[in-house]
Amino acid sequence: MNNKLLYRLDWWAILCYLLLISFGLVNIYSNAYNGDPVPLFNTSNIVGKQLMFFIICLILLLPTLYLNPILFEHLAFTIFTVSVVLLLGLFLFGTKISGATSWYNLGGIRFQPSEFTKISVSLLIAYVLSGIDAHLKRTQTLIKFWVIILLPMVLIVAQPDPGSALVFLGLVFVLIREGGNFGFILIGFYALFLFLLTIVINPINTSLIVGFLFFIFLYFFGTRRAKRKSVWPYFILLFLSVGFSFTVNFIFNEVFQQRHRDRINLVLGLVEDNQGIGYNINQSKIAIGSGAFTGKGFLEGSQTKGGFVPEQHTDFIFSTVGEEWGFIGSFGLVLLYTLFIARILFRAEKHTHTFSRIVSYSFASILFVHFGVNIGMTLGLVPTIGIPLPLISYGGSSLLAFSLFFFIYLNLDANRLR
Repeated sequence: MNNKLLYRLDWWAILCYLLLISFGLVNIYSNAYNGDPVPLFNTSNIVGKQLMFFIICLILLLPTLYLNPILFEHLAFTIFTVSVVLLLGLFLFGTKISGATSWYNLGGIRFQPSEFTKISVSLLIAYVLSGIDAHLKRTQTLIKFWVIILLPMVLIVAQPDPGSALVFLGLVFVLIREGGNFGFILIGFYALFLFLLTIVINPINTSLIVGFLFFIFLYFFGTRRAKRKSVWPYFILLFLSVGFSFTVNFIFNEVFQQRHRDRINLVLGLVEDNQGIGYNINQSKIAIGSGAFTGKGFLEGSQTKGGFVPEQHTDFIFSTVGEEWGFIGSFGLVLLYTLFIARILFRAEKHTHTFSRIVSYSFASILFVHFGVNIGMTLGLVPTIGIPLPLISYGGSSLLAFSLFFFIYLNLDANRLR
């Protein structure tokens, strides 16, 4: 590696990346520890496997950094096509784990293509949104954007793995940054509000509430600001809202599986089952709460050592952080993620090349959704949807995918002046 490339690398982001992975290995070690030292380079245990995948990541670092950045743009469609083919192949050759056919089993090594699809989707979105005619043909660009996102989402939901599919919606933030209508986010939150409200009460009561709020809004704002003919869009919105509320029960009962329905009902407080469907969340909250302000100390977590929190080395690893490192360690981890994401966004704004800026924003958006949803999941604030804590949770596919995405960001950032 020449000195010029070394100088151009984003070393602050690299420091955050290394700190996150190191902290992840420490907490994975704590999960594997049962009183005897855990061999670090023995791939028969989770620590050794995670360390092996990290070494593979480091091997991929140099080739990725030295690639001509133009290749990411030129090969975006090809990489996306390969990702879609791999997702389709799961229905023929995939291995079912925890109820979802999301993995290939390659000689004992499991590979989850949906993790890498986040990279390919981001690259193709960047290619489309940075095209010469992207702003001239806004409608066509918008259609392409949603097709690129929804195609892999549908294939991933069909596995079924709706949690991993929902992560792709975080790329809407990229669309907003590039001049898209902020209304997409407002519509999304409004649809989520209607969905949850209908589950909690029922479609008829939801329609009455929406209708009441609609006429209140129309009386105080609509008729005062607009001409009579422009009131019709409000009525169309009301009609669509009522229609959507009456489809919620069908979607909830026919599209979602029972385990997904149970988790949503649990978060909404419609059921309480600390020994059944709510066991994971309840034990996670106990573990985090027991850590208090300073934590019990490394390797001293009774919940962690007793294995009371299922999947504690993967989806619920934040409960280990809360128990052994307390509020200080948990806050420090949140702060580190915040600094990492903020650094990526800060550097992204320095790009003069639209493609590179969009890829950087895509990485930050997916990182943010993973980080926010996973921690909210362990605290019982959002349903358990089974997505890992980036660079912290045990999992080779997740670690490789996020690392490769980060290396692509480093490449584009280091070459932003070229």
